[in-house]
Amino acid sequence: MIRISYFLSVFCLFSGQLMHGQIFKGKESVIHFLSKSSLEDIEARNTVPIIMADFSTGNVQAKIPNKSFKFSSSFMEEHFNENYMETDKYPVSSFKGKIKEKVDYTKDGEYKVTCEGELDMHGVTNKVVILGVVKVNGGIITLKADFKVKLVDYKIKVPSMYVKNIAEEIGIDLATVMEPLKKP
Repeated sequence: MIRISYFLSVFCLFSGQLMHGQIFKGKESVIHFLSKSSLEDIEARNTVPIIMADFSTGNVQAKIPNKSFKFSSSFMEEHFNENYMETDKYPVSSFKGKIKEKVDYTKDGEYKVTCEGELDMHGVTNKVVILGVVKVNGGIITLKADFKVKLVDYKIKVPSMYVKNIAEEIGIDLATVMEPLKKP
């Protein structure tokens, strides 16, 4: 019940922004991040982001529940949630942007795209440019993107004792299969 309520509230939030054409939502979505440092690599995956798109306008939005990142170590996960992302205070990160290139979503192919928008994370919003690929194959649309985030740009502080363990710039990649959102 909570999951349905959450989805409906997010849908209502997105629907005001994405009313022009057919709305698509991501399924099988994964956001992965990697902190590569001289002492260790830290990575996590999040398989529950909510990604919505209106391909007629190029508008793309995402909501990422920060507590949904899973690590190989519960210790890392705890530190991520409590000390770095402060997920009780900042439970969600979000992106709102627009694909700049015109893509024929009815024609099979792979299209390099640029998505310009705003990334809100840890209570800080910054303009970002994300390079990605839209792939259309038999009517199935997939989105992939890779980008980097500097911790300092989002006021994420790393304690001095962990400075060598955590990279100053985190690599993020996203992959999702889009499907038309069925109207209730």
